[in-house]
Amino acid sequence: MAMLSRVADSLYWMSRYLERAEHTARLLDVTLHQLIDVDASLAQQRWQRLWEALHYDDAGRGSHDPLPVIAQVTADAHYADSIMATLTAARENARQVREHISSEMWEHINRLYLEARTTCQQQQWRAAPSQFYGFIKSGSHLFQGITDATMRHGEGWDYIQIGRAVERVSNTATVLQAHMNTLQAGWRRDRPQHAEWIGLLKMCSAFEAYCKVHTPEVTPQHLCAFLLFDAEFPRSIRFCADTIHAAISRNAQRDRVQSIQQPQRVSGQLKASLEYGSMDEQLMQLGSFIQTVRLGCVNIDTAIQQTHIAYAIEHSLLNERA
Repeated sequence: MAMLSRVADSLYWMSRYLERAEHTARLLDVTLHQLIDVDASLAQQRWQRLWEALHYDDAGRGSHDPLPVIAQVTADAHYADSIMATLTAARENARQVREHISSEMWEHINRLYLEARTTCQQQQWRAAPSQFYGFIKSGSHLFQGITDATMRHGEGWDYIQIGRAVERVSNTATVLQAHMNTLQAGWRRDRPQHAEWIGLLKMCSAFEAYCKVHTPEVTPQHLCAFLLFDAEFPRSIRFCADTIHAAISRNAQRDRVQSIQQPQRVSGQLKASLEYGSMDEQLMQLGSFIQTVRLGCVNIDTAIQQTHIAYAIEHSLLNERA
């Protein structure tokens, strides 16, 4: 049981770290494209929103020169949330469970890591950062496809789905929080900021999907409703909450352990708030609702860790003493 708990933990964090690397690459790429032909004041506002979305708190955040920060967030293996550091962590977690994932999965994530490390160590990414960010994004997408095509869709696969979905909930909620001022200004109709809203959608890979549901004329009401409540878009918070609850429920049926009910209960609460809550009321209290979503994400992560890691080790020790 303890060994299985370590496997579950590694699969969960492998998935989260790889998703985080992809998310960071996409945010940097979108922001760099947004800075073409804009004045210094607007550029500074966009950098500040980016640092907030990436939880970047260093003193250099307020600097007028963002290039050192970009380098740190991209290639500094010692900065815990950089692309290189999270990719390294994803690869290390995969290495620890090589016998539980397919050889194709291991070969791909190892190759992705090695090529990214070489590019970062030799500073090659500086010449074409967008190309490097695209390489990270496509590498993550390909890993997801390889996983779905080559891994048995059992307990381990479900932990990978849970990790990815939990990370996406956190990321989407944080991006919305970082853009709160532009969204609220648009809500009051006193300062439309279509370029900012389109950029926000692109940060969630959502612009094209949004345009298939709504018109390309983006409004903050439709944008928030789409990213929060759309049941069919893979990065919406509702879609991810549904994914988390379904995967946890499948694992609960497999294990039939009483303590597993806690993750199922917590994930069910988040799912219900998105599925059955009043959309109009939640949108009117957007900031508060996003905080509730982020807290729900933390509670799910805590419940998973306590149930499948701490409980498993404690259960194993009790069996040894019996």
